[in-house]
Amino acid sequence: MDALKAEIALKRKYVQNDAEMRPSKYVRRGELERIKEEEERRAREEKEKERAAEQAAERDAALARSKQKKKVDTFSCSTSNTPLPESRDPDSTILEGLFNIPNNEAIRRLRAKGQPIRLFGESDRDRRLRLRALELIEERGHEKAGTNDFRKALEDVESVERELRAKNDKGKKKEDGEVSNNAGSVAMVDLGLLKTDPDKLYPVIYYALKRTLKEWEEAMDERPENVKRTHQGKLAAATQVQSAEYLKPLFKTLRSRNLPPDMLVRIAEIVYYMQKRQYQRANDSYLRLSIGNAPWPIGVTMVGIHERSAREKISTDQVAHVLNDEVSRKYIQSLKRLLTFSQTKYPPEDVSQLMG
Repeated sequence: MDALKAEIALKRKYVQNDAEMRPSKYVRRGELERIKEEEERRAREEKEKERAAEQAAERDAALARSKQKKKVDTFSCSTSNTPLPESRDPDSTILEGLFNIPNNEAIRRLRAKGQPIRLFGESDRDRRLRLRALELIEERGHEKAGTNDFRKALEDVESVERELRAKNDKGKKKEDGEVSNNAGSVAMVDLGLLKTDPDKLYPVIYYALKRTLKEWEEAMDERPENVKRTHQGKLAAATQVQSAEYLKPLFKTLRSRNLPPDMLVRIAEIVYYMQKRQYQRANDSYLRLSIGNAPWPIGVTMVGIHERSAREKISTDQVAHVLNDEVSRKYIQSLKRLLTFSQTKYPPEDVSQLMG
């Protein structure tokens, strides 16, 4: 009996092993999901290993480069005075595409900066590069200073006033005398001269703005000492000193009669309406001068090398001159300050002519 049981158990074990080794035609869903998860886990582990290997290789390469750089620097400092080749400024590679301005505009900006309009053997592209380099130097110089012009004028307002007066007393006695002599008899701006004889407008605008600036300076000096010592009093004095400094390029252009025609029209309108005490209209002319009335965001007439559609419909009246350069922005902003002071000193009879 025991031998029979042993034989039956042996055959049963043989049948079970044979069933396990023979491939099954059907697989359970749970088994499929388990196999899929296992494959995904192995794929993730392989990716993590590859990523770790790449990071380790990058760290080793960076460490090797730093060591090589230190060796080169040490060798160049100890054995040779020849400097390493400088990397090319990326601004110069993209400047031609981003700084494509007409030749007459480049000439005007260079003259405003007191620079020659063309060097020997210089092409138009080289001239634009030189202009942009000068502007970048000015911008980076302001950034490097770590403070703006108004804060500087605010901190040193008293010393700035003394320096400006001492500097201008000798060179501007004749000019100030002419302004003071003409203070009571400044001619009114005639807008009809814009079409007939624009050159006659330059001295009229010049003396009208000089007179307003002089009155603003006198108003600052006539304030009581306790008002001058306050924070608001120092702010007002600093604003006046800063505006006088910003207006110098405009006065120089008016003396040389070299103002662009469209800007001459707007500035003449500003002075005319300021003399008429129609400050709302003067402010409208100021807005047309500063931001223009073009439907495009920055009012330019040429972008890139391709001519845009309907470009001929863009007139010079739509150009935003405040965006041309930093010098124009400063003296156009100072014109608005003169308007504000004139409105305070000579308020209009009609309240509707007040600026907002």
